[in-house]
Amino acid sequence: MFDVNEIRKDFPILQREVYGKPLVYLDNAATSQKPRIVIQALTDYYEQYNSNVHRGVHALSMEATDKYEEARHKVAKFIGAPKAESVIWTRNTTESINLLAMTWGRDNILPGDEIVVTQMEHHSNHVPWQKVAQDQQAVLKVIPLTKEGTLDVSDIDSYITPKTKLVAFCHVSNSLGTINPVKMLTKKARAVGAKVLLDGAQSVPQMPVNVKELDCDFMAFSGHKMMAPTGIGGLYVKMDILEEMEPFMRGGEMVLEVWNDRATWNDLPMKFEAGTPNIADAIAMGAAVDYLSDLGMDNVRKHEAQLTEYALTEMQKIEEIDLLGPMDVDIRGGILPFHNSEIHPHDLGTFLDREAIAIRTGHHCTMPLMRAMGLVATARASLYVYNTEEEVDKLVSVLKDALRYFGDGAKRAKRTR
Repeated sequence: MFDVNEIRKDFPILQREVYGKPLVYLDNAATSQKPRIVIQALTDYYEQYNSNVHRGVHALSMEATDKYEEARHKVAKFIGAPKAESVIWTRNTTESINLLAMTWGRDNILPGDEIVVTQMEHHSNHVPWQKVAQDQQAVLKVIPLTKEGTLDVSDIDSYITPKTKLVAFCHVSNSLGTINPVKMLTKKARAVGAKVLLDGAQSVPQMPVNVKELDCDFMAFSGHKMMAPTGIGGLYVKMDILEEMEPFMRGGEMVLEVWNDRATWNDLPMKFEAGTPNIADAIAMGAAVDYLSDLGMDNVRKHEAQLTEYALTEMQKIEEIDLLGPMDVDIRGGILPFHNSEIHPHDLGTFLDREAIAIRTGHHCTMPLMRAMGLVATARASLYVYNTEEEVDKLVSVLKDALRYFGDGAKRAKRTR
Protein backbone atom coordinates (compact mmCIF):
# COMPACT_ATOMS: atom_id res chain seq x y z
CA MET A 1 0.00 0.00 0.00
CA PHE A 2 1.31 3.45 -0.98
CA ASP A 3 0.33 5.50 2.07
CA VAL A 4 1.88 8.97 2.06
CA ASN A 5 1.23 9.51 5.76
CA GLU A 6 3.07 6.29 6.58
CA ILE A 7 5.89 7.17 4.21
CA ARG A 8 6.35 10.52 5.94
CA LYS A 9 7.10 8.74 9.21
CA ASP A 10 10.24 7.27 7.63
CA PHE A 11 11.81 10.74 7.17
CA PRO A 12 12.99 12.25 10.45
CA ILE A 13 13.47 15.76 9.06
CA LEU A 14 9.79 16.01 8.13
CA GLN A 15 8.97 15.99 11.84
CA ARG A 16 10.85 19.20 12.56
CA GLU A 17 9.61 22.78 12.69
CA VAL A 18 11.06 25.89 11.07
CA TYR A 19 10.31 29.24 12.72
CA GLY A 20 7.91 27.35 14.98
CA LYS A 21 5.87 25.97 12.07
CA PRO A 22 5.78 22.47 10.53
CA LEU A 23 8.25 22.11 7.67
CA VAL A 24 6.78 21.93 4.16
CA TYR A 25 9.66 20.72 2.01
CA LEU A 26 9.11 21.47 -1.70
CA ASP A 27 12.70 21.65 -2.95
CA ASN A 28 13.04 18.04 -4.05
CA ALA A 29 14.41 18.78 -7.51
CA ALA A 30 17.45 20.26 -5.75
CA THR A 31 17.83 17.40 -3.28
CA SER A 32 15.51 14.92 -1.60
CA GLN A 33 15.20 14.12 2.07
CA LYS A 34 16.57 10.82 3.44
CA PRO A 35 14.65 7.99 5.09
CA ARG A 36 15.91 6.31 8.25
CA ILE A 37 17.01 3.23 6.32
CA VAL A 38 19.55 5.36 4.42
CA ILE A 39 20.75 7.22 7.50
CA GLN A 40 21.12 3.90 9.33
CA ALA A 41 23.13 2.42 6.46
CA LEU A 42 25.69 5.21 6.93
CA THR A 43 25.79 4.65 10.67
CA ASP A 44 26.17 0.89 10.29
CA TYR A 45 29.11 1.26 7.92
CA TYR A 46 31.06 3.57 10.20
CA GLU A 47 30.16 1.73 13.39
CA GLN A 48 30.38 -1.88 12.22
CA TYR A 49 32.69 -2.43 9.22
CA ASN A 50 34.49 0.79 8.27
CA SER A 51 37.33 -0.27 5.99
CA ASN A 52 38.75 0.24 2.52
CA VAL A 53 37.39 -1.93 -0.28
CA HIS A 54 38.98 -4.36 -2.74
CA ARG A 55 42.39 -4.22 -1.08
CA GLY A 56 42.24 -6.08 2.18
CA VAL A 57 42.07 -9.73 3.18
CA HIS A 58 40.71 -9.02 6.66
CA ALA A 59 37.06 -9.42 7.62
CA LEU A 60 36.13 -5.74 7.68
CA SER A 61 37.54 -5.07 4.22
CA MET A 62 35.80 -8.07 2.73
CA GLU A 63 32.49 -7.10 4.34
CA ALA A 64 32.82 -3.51 3.10
CA THR A 65 33.69 -4.74 -0.39
CA ASP A 66 30.67 -7.05 -0.49
CA LYS A 67 28.29 -4.27 0.61
CA TYR A 68 29.85 -1.77 -1.78
CA GLU A 69 29.54 -4.03 -4.83
CA GLU A 70 26.11 -5.23 -3.74
CA ALA A 71 24.98 -1.59 -3.89
CA ARG A 72 26.30 -1.33 -7.45
CA HIS A 73 24.26 -4.39 -8.44
CA LYS A 74 21.16 -2.85 -6.83
CA VAL A 75 21.59 0.39 -8.76
CA ALA A 76 22.24 -1.46 -12.02
CA LYS A 77 19.07 -3.51 -11.59
CA PHE A 78 17.13 -0.38 -10.63
CA ILE A 79 17.95 1.35 -13.94
CA GLY A 80 17.74 -1.81 -16.05
CA ALA A 81 21.46 -2.06 -16.84
CA PRO A 82 22.29 -5.52 -18.22
CA LYS A 83 25.57 -5.66 -16.24
CA ALA A 84 26.59 -4.09 -12.94
CA GLU A 85 30.04 -3.39 -14.41
CA SER A 86 28.45 -0.83 -16.74
CA VAL A 87 27.64 1.44 -13.76
CA ILE A 88 30.50 3.71 -12.67
CA TRP A 89 30.34 5.38 -9.26
CA THR A 90 30.77 9.16 -9.46
CA ARG A 91 29.94 12.05 -7.14
CA ASN A 92 26.86 13.21 -9.06
CA THR A 93 25.36 13.85 -12.49
CA THR A 94 27.78 16.70 -13.13
CA GLU A 95 30.86 14.56 -12.57
CA SER A 96 29.35 11.77 -14.67
CA ILE A 97 28.88 14.05 -17.68
CA ASN A 98 32.31 15.63 -17.25
CA LEU A 99 33.88 12.16 -17.09
CA LEU A 100 32.17 11.28 -20.33
CA ALA A 101 33.09 14.56 -22.02
CA MET A 102 36.75 14.32 -21.06
CA THR A 103 37.09 10.67 -22.14
CA TRP A 104 34.67 9.56 -24.83
CA GLY A 105 34.03 13.11 -26.01
CA ARG A 106 37.65 14.06 -26.60
CA ASP A 107 38.44 10.76 -28.29
CA ASN A 108 35.40 10.62 -30.56
CA ILE A 109 34.32 14.17 -31.39
CA LEU A 110 36.36 15.39 -34.36
CA PRO A 111 36.62 18.72 -36.23
CA GLY A 112 33.37 19.46 -38.04
CA ASP A 113 31.33 16.97 -35.99
CA GLU A 114 28.13 18.14 -34.33
CA ILE A 115 26.96 17.82 -30.71
CA VAL A 116 23.25 18.39 -30.14
CA VAL A 117 21.76 19.56 -26.83
CA THR A 118 18.45 21.27 -26.00
CA GLN A 119 17.50 24.75 -24.82
CA MET A 120 16.34 23.33 -21.48
CA GLU A 121 19.60 21.65 -20.44
CA HIS A 122 21.08 22.08 -16.98
CA HIS A 123 24.51 23.72 -17.18
CA SER A 124 25.98 20.31 -16.33
CA ASN A 125 24.81 18.97 -19.68
CA HIS A 126 25.65 22.10 -21.64
CA VAL A 127 28.91 23.63 -20.46
CA PRO A 128 31.00 20.42 -20.74
CA TRP A 129 29.89 20.02 -24.36
CA GLN A 130 30.70 23.66 -25.04
CA LYS A 131 34.25 22.88 -23.95
CA VAL A 132 34.49 19.73 -26.06
CA ALA A 133 33.14 21.59 -29.10
CA GLN A 134 35.67 24.40 -28.61
CA ASP A 135 38.62 22.06 -28.06
CA GLN A 136 37.74 19.69 -30.90
CA GLN A 137 36.58 22.36 -33.36
CA ALA A 138 33.14 20.80 -33.43
CA VAL A 139 29.72 22.46 -33.67
CA LEU A 140 27.30 22.67 -30.73
CA LYS A 141 23.65 22.85 -31.81
CA VAL A 142 20.70 23.67 -29.54
CA ILE A 143 17.17 22.35 -30.15
CA PRO A 144 14.70 25.19 -29.35
CA LEU A 145 11.47 25.06 -27.36
CA THR A 146 7.82 25.68 -28.06
CA LYS A 147 5.91 28.30 -26.09
CA GLU A 148 4.43 25.44 -24.04
CA GLY A 149 7.88 24.47 -22.79
CA THR A 150 8.32 21.30 -24.85
CA LEU A 151 11.00 20.61 -27.45
CA ASP A 152 10.26 22.08 -30.85
CA VAL A 153 10.86 19.02 -33.02
CA SER A 154 9.11 20.44 -36.11
CA ASP A 155 12.49 20.82 -37.82
CA ILE A 156 14.39 18.14 -35.93
CA ASP A 157 16.16 16.80 -39.02
CA SER A 158 18.02 20.09 -39.36
CA TYR A 159 19.46 19.59 -35.88
CA ILE A 160 20.19 15.86 -35.90
CA THR A 161 22.10 15.31 -39.14
CA PRO A 162 24.68 12.88 -40.58
CA LYS A 163 27.33 15.10 -38.93
CA THR A 164 25.87 14.53 -35.45
CA LYS A 165 28.09 12.47 -33.13
CA LEU A 166 26.15 12.94 -29.88
CA VAL A 167 22.63 13.91 -28.84
CA ALA A 168 22.66 14.90 -25.14
CA PHE A 169 19.43 15.84 -23.38
CA CYS A 170 17.61 15.69 -20.06
CA HIS A 171 14.95 13.07 -19.54
CA VAL A 172 13.04 15.54 -17.35
CA SER A 173 13.76 19.27 -17.27
CA ASN A 174 14.73 20.55 -13.84
CA SER A 175 13.39 24.02 -14.71
CA LEU A 176 10.17 23.20 -16.56
CA GLY A 177 9.28 19.65 -15.55
CA THR A 178 8.99 18.65 -19.21
CA ILE A 179 9.39 14.92 -19.88
CA ASN A 180 11.25 14.69 -23.17
CA PRO A 181 10.49 12.16 -25.96
CA VAL A 182 13.47 9.87 -25.37
CA LYS A 183 12.55 7.15 -27.81
CA MET A 184 11.86 9.56 -30.66
CA LEU A 185 15.13 11.45 -30.17
CA THR A 186 17.05 8.19 -29.81
CA LYS A 187 15.54 6.86 -33.04
CA LYS A 188 16.63 10.03 -34.83
CA ALA A 189 20.13 9.71 -33.40
CA ARG A 190 20.40 6.05 -34.38
CA ALA A 191 19.37 6.88 -37.95
CA VAL A 192 22.51 9.02 -38.37
CA GLY A 193 24.84 6.84 -36.27
CA ALA A 194 24.98 9.22 -33.29
CA LYS A 195 25.29 8.29 -29.62
CA VAL A 196 22.72 9.31 -27.00
CA LEU A 197 23.39 10.72 -23.53
CA LEU A 198 20.44 10.91 -21.15
CA ASP A 199 20.57 13.21 -18.12
CA GLY A 200 18.52 11.17 -15.66
CA ALA A 201 18.96 13.43 -12.63
CA GLN A 202 15.25 14.26 -12.42
CA SER A 203 13.79 11.06 -13.89
CA VAL A 204 15.55 8.22 -12.07
CA PRO A 205 14.17 9.35 -8.67
CA GLN A 206 10.61 9.81 -9.90
CA MET A 207 9.65 7.18 -12.48
CA PRO A 208 10.57 3.74 -13.83
CA VAL A 209 13.72 4.11 -15.96
CA ASN A 210 15.16 1.24 -17.96
CA VAL A 211 18.29 2.06 -19.96
CA LYS A 212 17.98 -1.08 -22.06
CA GLU A 213 14.44 -0.21 -23.15
CA LEU A 214 15.35 3.44 -23.72
CA ASP A 215 18.44 2.31 -25.69
CA CYS A 216 20.58 5.24 -24.50
CA ASP A 217 24.34 4.83 -24.76
CA PHE A 218 25.01 6.83 -21.61
CA MET A 219 22.95 7.93 -18.63
CA ALA A 220 24.05 10.16 -15.75
CA PHE A 221 22.23 10.42 -12.43
CA SER A 222 22.66 11.61 -8.83
CA GLY A 223 22.01 9.76 -5.59
CA HIS A 224 21.04 12.77 -3.50
CA LYS A 225 17.91 13.43 -5.56
CA MET A 226 16.69 9.86 -4.95
CA MET A 227 16.99 9.66 -1.14
CA ALA A 228 20.70 8.74 -1.07
CA PRO A 229 23.40 10.94 0.52
CA THR A 230 25.12 13.77 -1.31
CA GLY A 231 28.42 13.02 -3.01
CA ILE A 232 27.38 9.79 -4.73
CA GLY A 233 25.99 9.24 -8.21
CA GLY A 234 26.43 7.12 -11.26
CA LEU A 235 27.23 6.93 -14.94
CA TYR A 236 25.82 4.12 -17.04
CA VAL A 237 27.67 3.32 -20.26
CA LYS A 238 26.98 0.52 -22.71
CA MET A 239 29.62 -2.14 -22.16
CA ASP A 240 31.08 -2.13 -25.67
CA ILE A 241 31.67 1.63 -25.43
CA LEU A 242 32.95 1.48 -21.86
CA GLU A 243 35.52 -1.16 -22.71
CA GLU A 244 37.06 1.16 -25.31
CA MET A 245 37.02 4.33 -23.21
CA GLU A 246 40.21 5.64 -21.62
CA PRO A 247 40.18 6.18 -17.84
CA PHE A 248 39.31 9.63 -16.52
CA MET A 249 41.64 9.66 -13.48
CA ARG A 250 44.79 7.63 -12.90
CA GLY A 251 46.39 6.31 -9.74
CA GLY A 252 45.61 3.58 -7.26
CA GLU A 253 42.90 0.94 -7.70
CA MET A 254 42.37 1.60 -11.41
CA VAL A 255 45.64 -0.05 -12.48
CA LEU A 256 46.42 -3.68 -13.19
CA GLU A 257 50.20 -3.41 -13.46
CA VAL A 258 52.61 -0.46 -13.26
CA TRP A 259 56.21 -0.15 -14.48
CA ASN A 260 58.47 2.86 -14.39
CA ASP A 261 57.41 3.96 -17.85
CA ARG A 262 53.92 2.50 -18.40
CA ALA A 263 50.82 1.00 -16.84
CA THR A 264 47.87 -1.21 -17.71
CA TRP A 265 44.33 -0.78 -16.50
CA ASN A 266 42.19 -2.79 -14.10
CA ASP A 267 38.99 -4.56 -15.08
CA LEU A 268 35.70 -2.68 -15.28
CA PRO A 269 34.37 -0.87 -13.37
CA MET A 270 37.52 -0.24 -11.27
CA LYS A 271 39.26 1.17 -14.35
CA PHE A 272 37.20 4.34 -13.85
CA GLU A 273 37.29 4.50 -10.05
CA ALA A 274 40.78 5.65 -9.07
CA GLY A 275 41.63 6.02 -5.40
CA THR A 276 39.58 5.22 -2.33
CA PRO A 277 35.92 5.55 -3.36
CA ASN A 278 32.96 7.01 -1.51
CA ILE A 279 32.21 3.69 0.16
CA ALA A 280 29.69 4.67 2.80
CA ASP A 281 27.54 6.77 0.49
CA ALA A 282 27.53 4.11 -2.23
CA ILE A 283 26.27 1.56 0.31
CA ALA A 284 23.65 4.06 1.49
CA MET A 285 22.59 4.59 -2.12
CA GLY A 286 21.92 0.88 -2.26
CA ALA A 287 19.65 1.34 0.77
CA ALA A 288 17.86 4.18 -1.01
CA VAL A 289 17.28 1.93 -4.01
CA ASP A 290 15.86 -0.71 -1.68
CA TYR A 291 13.44 1.85 -0.24
CA LEU A 292 12.28 3.09 -3.65
CA SER A 293 12.00 -0.47 -4.97
CA ASP A 294 9.78 -1.39 -2.02
CA LEU A 295 7.53 1.57 -2.80
CA GLY A 296 7.45 0.58 -6.47
CA MET A 297 8.51 3.13 -9.07
CA ASP A 298 5.14 2.87 -10.84
CA ASN A 299 3.56 3.97 -7.56
CA VAL A 300 6.10 6.75 -7.14
CA ARG A 301 5.31 8.10 -10.61
CA LYS A 302 1.55 7.73 -10.08
CA HIS A 303 1.71 9.74 -6.86
CA GLU A 304 3.85 12.40 -8.53
CA ALA A 305 1.45 12.73 -11.49
CA GLN A 306 -1.66 12.92 -9.28
CA LEU A 307 -0.12 15.49 -6.94
CA THR A 308 1.24 17.51 -9.85
CA GLU A 309 -2.18 17.60 -11.48
CA TYR A 310 -3.71 18.78 -8.21
CA ALA A 311 -1.03 21.44 -7.77
CA LEU A 312 -1.39 22.71 -11.34
CA THR A 313 -5.15 22.98 -10.91
CA GLU A 314 -4.85 24.95 -7.67
CA MET A 315 -1.97 27.18 -8.78
CA GLN A 316 -3.69 28.10 -12.05
CA LYS A 317 -6.39 29.74 -9.94
CA ILE A 318 -3.85 32.37 -8.86
CA GLU A 319 -4.13 34.98 -11.60
CA GLU A 320 -1.05 36.93 -10.46
CA ILE A 321 1.42 34.18 -11.35
CA ASP A 322 2.46 32.54 -14.60
CA LEU A 323 3.04 28.80 -14.46
CA LEU A 324 5.73 27.53 -16.82
CA GLY A 325 6.06 24.19 -18.59
CA PRO A 326 3.49 21.84 -20.14
CA MET A 327 0.14 21.52 -18.39
CA ASP A 328 -0.30 17.87 -19.42
CA VAL A 329 0.92 15.66 -16.54
CA ASP A 330 1.58 12.81 -18.98
CA ILE A 331 4.60 14.79 -20.21
CA ARG A 332 5.42 16.60 -16.98
CA GLY A 333 7.27 15.71 -13.79
CA GLY A 334 6.52 17.13 -10.37
CA ILE A 335 8.31 20.44 -10.97
CA LEU A 336 6.30 23.64 -10.66
CA PRO A 337 8.09 26.81 -11.81
CA PHE A 338 6.23 30.10 -11.57
CA HIS A 339 6.87 33.83 -11.62
CA ASN A 340 5.25 37.21 -11.18
CA SER A 341 6.48 40.05 -13.37
CA GLU A 342 6.40 42.56 -10.50
CA ILE A 343 7.89 40.50 -7.66
CA HIS A 344 11.36 38.96 -7.65
CA PRO A 345 11.38 35.19 -7.05
CA HIS A 346 13.83 35.63 -4.15
CA ASP A 347 11.27 37.81 -2.36
CA LEU A 348 8.57 35.20 -2.86
CA GLY A 349 10.94 32.47 -1.66
CA THR A 350 11.86 34.43 1.47
CA PHE A 351 8.22 35.08 2.31
CA LEU A 352 7.40 31.37 1.89
CA ASP A 353 10.43 30.40 3.97
CA ARG A 354 9.11 32.44 6.92
CA GLU A 355 6.07 30.18 6.81
CA ALA A 356 8.36 27.11 6.79
CA ILE A 357 7.80 26.37 3.09
CA ALA A 358 11.05 25.46 1.32
CA ILE A 359 11.16 26.14 -2.43
CA ARG A 360 13.99 27.03 -4.84
CA THR A 361 14.48 30.43 -6.51
CA GLY A 362 16.92 31.52 -9.19
CA HIS A 363 17.91 30.43 -12.67
CA HIS A 364 18.20 26.75 -11.61
CA CYS A 365 21.46 26.33 -13.54
CA THR A 366 19.61 26.89 -16.81
CA MET A 367 20.62 30.41 -17.85
CA PRO A 368 20.22 29.78 -21.61
CA LEU A 369 16.65 28.62 -20.94
CA MET A 370 15.88 31.68 -18.81
CA ARG A 371 17.20 33.99 -21.53
CA ALA A 372 15.10 32.20 -24.15
CA MET A 373 12.00 32.78 -21.99
CA GLY A 374 12.92 36.42 -21.33
CA LEU A 375 13.34 35.81 -17.59
CA VAL A 376 16.14 36.24 -15.08
CA ALA A 377 14.83 33.73 -12.55
CA THR A 378 11.77 31.80 -11.40
CA ALA A 379 10.41 30.36 -8.20
CA ARG A 380 10.18 26.57 -8.25
CA ALA A 381 8.31 24.13 -6.06
CA SER A 382 9.08 20.44 -6.65
CA LEU A 383 7.27 17.38 -5.34
CA TYR A 384 8.24 13.93 -4.10
CA VAL A 385 6.76 10.80 -2.56
CA TYR A 386 6.27 12.32 0.91
CA ASN A 387 4.45 15.48 -0.22
CA THR A 388 0.69 15.82 0.23
CA GLU A 389 -2.27 17.78 -1.08
CA GLU A 390 -2.38 19.57 2.28
CA GLU A 391 1.15 20.84 1.64
CA VAL A 392 0.13 22.04 -1.80
CA ASP A 393 -2.79 23.86 -0.20
CA LYS A 394 -0.39 25.51 2.25
CA LEU A 395 1.85 26.60 -0.63
CA VAL A 396 -1.08 28.11 -2.50
CA SER A 397 -2.46 29.88 0.58
CA VAL A 398 0.86 31.42 1.61
CA LEU A 399 1.70 32.33 -1.98
CA LYS A 400 -1.55 34.31 -2.14
CA ASP A 401 -0.56 36.06 1.09
CA ALA A 402 2.84 36.90 -0.37
CA LEU A 403 1.33 38.34 -3.54
CA ARG A 404 -1.04 40.51 -1.50
CA TYR A 405 1.80 41.65 0.77
CA PHE A 406 4.16 42.65 -2.03
CA GLY A 407 1.34 43.98 -4.17
CA ASP A 408 0.08 46.28 -1.40
CA GLY A 409 3.66 47.40 -0.74
CA ALA A 410 4.14 48.28 -4.40
CA LYS A 411 0.90 50.28 -4.41
CA ARG A 412 1.95 52.18 -1.28
CA ALA A 413 5.36 52.96 -2.78
CA LYS A 414 3.74 54.20 -5.98
CA ARG A 415 1.42 56.55 -4.05
CA THR A 416 4.33 58.11 -2.15
CA ARG A 417 6.38 58.85 -5.27
